[in-house]
Amino acid sequence: AMAKSKFEYVRDFEADDTVLPNCWIVVRLDGRNFHRFSEQHEFKKPNDDRALQLMTKCAQTVMQELEDIAIAYGQSDEYSFVFKKKSRWFKRRASKFMTHVVSQFSSSYVFYWKDYFKDQQLLYPPGFDGRIVLYPSNQNLKDYLSWRQADCHINNLYNTVFWMLVQRSGLTPVEAQERLRGTLAGDKNEILFSEFNINYNNEPLMYRKGTVLIWQKVNEVITKKIKLPKEEEEKEVEVTRTKTKVVPLHCDIIGDQFWEEYPEILAED
Repeated sequence: AMAKSKFEYVRDFEADDTVLPNCWIVVRLDGRNFHRFSEQHEFKKPNDDRALQLMTKCAQTVMQELEDIAIAYGQSDEYSFVFKKKSRWFKRRASKFMTHVVSQFSSSYVFYWKDYFKDQQLLYPPGFDGRIVLYPSNQNLKDYLSWRQADCHINNLYNTVFWMLVQRSGLTPVEAQERLRGTLAGDKNEILFSEFNINYNNEPLMYRKGTVLIWQKVNEVITKKIKLPKEEEEKEVEVTRTKTKVVPLHCDIIGDQFWEEYPEILAED
């Protein structure tokens, strides 16, 4: 038996934050004050490949550490991590899910910064906040992820036009904002095409669709040294092995095709 003390009664003050059973557990994190952070670290506008790829690297690290994550979706300075409905990790304590994800992601962001921003020093540590939401049905979860991807499209279309007006037409940010006030998606597409000869549909999928992370089996070719019978020296041979890895995709997840192609994501087991 473990030693006890008279002070242990303080544990009774801890709130029970066990989440409901049989629900998808979604942890979404967002960059804190990332508008200022991106300006001070000279992110390219409207999209900085380095920043987006760093976010994805951090999300992959989180998934590799917390293997009960079935799928993740990210855009801009946010990422959503979906834990399996039947996950028993952390005894289903909400605070544990959220703090593990946010702390792992934040430390990874600092750790891997130099790999993506080789010429830009990290001026101060970034911050991320998190929230946890439960979704009881598969359709609820699919609608949540669809909402985040629709948000990606809306924001990226606006930002693409906005920064074209600022960078190439010489408008001030206030003037560009006023020019776009009340415009619909078709209006923004027309501005891009008629004034800047840009077909928005040809913009990179990573910008328009965000990034989906899923588990996939991939073949890896490695070199091993083996000693063959009746031979004294070792020989190097190539060996193919199958490994389950976190793979990034840039695709539509609002329609049915994605879910039909990867049914294992929503599988009960």
